[in-house]
Amino acid sequence: MYATKLRDKWREGHPAFGFWAALSSPFAAELMSIAGIDYVCVDQQHGLADQHDALAMFTAVQARGAVPITRVPANQPWMIGKALDAGAQGVVVPLINTREEAEAAVAACRYPPHGTRSFGPVRAAVVGGMKDNVKLAESVLCIVMVETREGLANIDAIASTPGLDGIYVGPADLALGLGLPPDLDKTEPEHVTAVQSILDACKRHGIVAGIQCHSGKSGRAYAARGFGFVTIAKDTAMLQKAARNELQLATVGDDAARDEHVGYT
Repeated sequence: MYATKLRDKWREGHPAFGFWAALSSPFAAELMSIAGIDYVCVDQQHGLADQHDALAMFTAVQARGAVPITRVPANQPWMIGKALDAGAQGVVVPLINTREEAEAAVAACRYPPHGTRSFGPVRAAVVGGMKDNVKLAESVLCIVMVETREGLANIDAIASTPGLDGIYVGPADLALGLGLPPDLDKTEPEHVTAVQSILDACKRHGIVAGIQCHSGKSGRAYAARGFGFVTIAKDTAMLQKAARNELQLATVGDDAARDEHVGYT
């Protein structure tokens, strides 16, 4: 499945929901895709997947009708290029603080004359065909993360970057950038204001706002606020939640005590 699936949803005014893959498991990525999710993001920054794992995970996700996205380790052209050459339909680029850094991320996603991406699609050419690869490459998503006070100060300059598709909020890293404890369920006024400022900037400049959530319930709430690229939960967190709940049923038998909060890990 190609990035146009997500673009079509946004064009029609609908949010795209996804899962986050921290495990280096193609089978786990496939299982999440079978659920009917819109995308699965393979985390190569903090997750366990290397480039070899990511290739197999992209294949598994795409085969089940979801869109394979990846968070690259850093804003480096070769990292972005290799991810796209392997078949990722979009990249999430961490730690963007300035307009210039956002422009560099966009350029790394686009072939000349619109960017600086080197041509060598490898698996991407197998999936889309060599002749169509350049055309398909125009639809790949470039989404950046704003996680610091500097990035927040430059939010409008970043959001107005030509060719940028969206800005993604990582609540934990954003919290650290604001001097707060890192977790997903933040209620401190400074954090709430920062998240809203990112959402507002995305709306002003016509790009999608994304966010990492701790449950389907929180994902629904953020989507209602206007976030369009909404990660519901992470594979590791969902596995731990399921394990806790089943153990609770076996040892206590109290269904009312089931844990509905997925959490960060």
